Amino acid sequence: MLRQNNHRKAERKVSCFQTKMSIQVSSSQKSNSVYNDLRLEGEFCDAVIKVEDVEFQIHKIILCKCSPYFRALFRRWSAADKKVFNIPSLSPDMMQVIIEFAYTDSVSVTEDNVQDLMLAADMLNVMDLVQICSNFLSIWHFTNICLSPDLHCKAFRHIIDHFEEVVLCEEFLQLSEQELAEILGRDDLNVKKESTVFEAILHWIAHVPEEREGHIAVLLSKVRLALTSLEYVRINVMSNELVKKNTECLQMAHDAMQAITHIITNSPSVSGLCSPLARPRLPDAILLAIGGWSGGDPTNGIEAYDVRADRWLNVTNNLERARAYHGAAFLKGYVYCVGGFDRVEHFNSVRRFDLNTHTWHEVAPMHCRRCYVSVTVLNGYIYAMGGYDGHTRLSSAERYRPEINQWSLIAPMHEQRSDASCTTLHDKVYICGGFNGNECLQTAEFYNPGTNQWTMITPMTSRRSGIGVIAYADHVYAVGGFDGNIRLRSAEAYNPRTNTWNEVSSMLTPRSNFGLEVIDDRLFAVGGFNGFTTTYNVEYYDATTDEWTEACDMEIFRSALSCCCRVRTPQHGREYNERLILIGL
Repeated sequence: MLRQNNHRKAERKVSCFQTKMSIQVSSSQKSNSVYNDLRLEGEFCDAVIKVEDVEFQIHKIILCKCSPYFRALFRRWSAADKKVFNIPSLSPDMMQVIIEFAYTDSVSVTEDNVQDLMLAADMLNVMDLVQICSNFLSIWHFTNICLSPDLHCKAFRHIIDHFEEVVLCEEFLQLSEQELAEILGRDDLNVKKESTVFEAILHWIAHVPEEREGHIAVLLSKVRLALTSLEYVRINVMSNELVKKNTECLQMAHDAMQAITHIITNSPSVSGLCSPLARPRLPDAILLAIGGWSGGDPTNGIEAYDVRADRWLNVTNNLERARAYHGAAFLKGYVYCVGGFDRVEHFNSVRRFDLNTHTWHEVAPMHCRRCYVSVTVLNGYIYAMGGYDGHTRLSSAERYRPEINQWSLIAPMHEQRSDASCTTLHDKVYICGGFNGNECLQTAEFYNPGTNQWTMITPMTSRRSGIGVIAYADHVYAVGGFDGNIRLRSAEAYNPRTNTWNEVSSMLTPRSNFGLEVIDDRLFAVGGFNGFTTTYNVEYYDATTDEWTEACDMEIFRSALSCCCRVRTPQHGREYNERLILIGL
């Protein structure tokens, strides 16, 4: 009975957020009721949302109001006369809740639905609903009152994974000193900059300064100050009045400056990185560089990059067969290696790497042998396109569904393409450049899974074979490659709304047949061939500054490698972090 009563308290507290949301979002409760009645009666509906086998009649204008996703779906991503819209990777129950929220500006968030609802709202960019779910999960004291271990765990996981957002919530200021210290001490606290942790402490103290100033030393000890900079510690930490008044805090700041100086003047060792002041937080994603061509032979080398520590760790399984000119993809907890070449055989085989057991297993082979293959993931499928089968450059394409362990052929591309590269953006597969057996290509096209059709887009400004292609900052980036004469440093970005390419800053190093991935909101170019030698150099691009910057080199110099990102999800946070600790990251 006690638990039922506490759950009622929880729903009453969430209803406060519902009331606020209605005031902020709803201009007229009466008009909302009218629109919802029309929906329920099927009057004036101009579209159908289909999820699995369930259909929802809706008015486009109402869904456009609640999410830019639906505005893009109805206006840019679909033909004007389209009436039925399939929404993948979502349950009918969650779609119904989201549609009802769009019409009524109210929602019933419960312990049972909050996690799925938040993921669905985030996928569809319904940010008002995401905020309601965040508020629900962030009520730390409420979860203690509720006595629900499952919700308590979800709330804690949410705070760790979304710390930068949670800091801005009113509920963050209600945390106790012990709760805040526990959160800040976590290795897996998800922050891009360690300065965020220090500033969160000051924000928390400023809420009730007379009660909380005495906790500064305990909380500051949880900050990895040596992960900031000498300038930051000197200007922001040592000059802070609370720090200046506390001898223990001043000593921490002094020790941090010494540690930073040591890291600058010496290559940071693993033991140095493990010190409390300098140990990096575990990243929410790791970049994997797999296989490739090294020293005249294919390699089975796998290296993992920790973007927070800016270091690579060799995690090679020497039992695995070497391969190059393959594709790699991360899907549902596994890394897949697709096709490729080992100097003797052109593969149609596909291998799956389990990061938890550190073992490889064979899955169903492709219909075609493919080296120089282009591989990407969209809506739970792995797509493999083009390549070379040992005799012919291919235009054929196929996709793999892991649930049934089966490859299926899809419509062929307009061009034969080997040594091309591909990515996904706005529910479409884009492939650019490559080699057709006669010339390097500057053409590009996209595949629409809904229609099983390929469509040509505006060609790139340069011919590019051995190219890197990736979706980043809502554009398709085409980077480097070989134009038939030289290896390229240049890069360009495609805007799907205008069907145009625009030049962006060139890489520091020319390269072809390299790895390209986005991690931590930056675009990383890894290894490759620079026109003279195979390289282990790594650099990254930041779209906000339009600049390339050097990153830590790999241990293995190689080209014809493939990269993918292993991403931590809220559902698998603990297993992910345990695995990172086991492999040494």
